[in-house]
Amino acid sequence: MSQSRLMSAVEAAANTASGFVLSWLAGMVIYPLIGWPVSAAQNTVVVTAFTIISLLRSFVWRRIFNHIHQKGS
Repeated sequence: MSQSRLMSAVEAAANTASGFVLSWLAGMVIYPLIGWPVSAAQNTVVVTAFTIISLLRSFVWRRIFNHIHQKGS
């Protein structure tokens, strides 16, 4: 049985939200360790930008593979 669209959306949202939080926490630790002190607001901007880039990347790859799959069917 395949996953419903709603549950797919819930899974994608949970994955994105948990990735955002983990990246934010990691940034608050890692940036100062390499000599780049950042504020929470600056880190939020960076994490938000990378999250948007990641979402766009995932969407493009999904569309590419969907196109390949449909072409091969």
